[in-house]
Amino acid sequence: MSWTRAFVLVLLATLLILTYSILVESAAVRDDSKPADPKDVARQVFMPESDASNFFRRRSRRSVRYAELQAEQRVRMAANERRREYNEEQRNEFENYVEEERDEIHERSRETNEQLREYHYDGLYPRYYWFH
Repeated sequence: MSWTRAFVLVLLATLLILTYSILVESAAVRDDSKPADPKDVARQVFMPESDASNFFRRRSRRSVRYAELQAEQRVRMAANERRREYNEEQRNEFENYVEEERDEIHERSRETNEQLREYHYDGLYPRYYWFH
């Protein structure tokens, strides 16, 4: 029963706030929804033909933007090329390092295997027996 009373109380408070807020006008915002003279509104929205043609003439001369875009694109492409060259150089250095490291490991294992073959050779078999 107390829940229904609380619910009704909240509904009444919400209804009171909504009706009060509709009636009160805000002091911070002006209400210009109904203009006094429709001709003034037309003057604010539309401009004379000469001004409009001057506007479009001035705008059509603004083709510098394309050159600016091309310059920015060239700068971006140059930066990408430098980054690509740097990455390629780093990759080549790493590949060279890995190749040298593999060669050293291969050489060490070959020497170890050769020493083991010489140690275990008993003279009964020809030498090429160990090289499959």
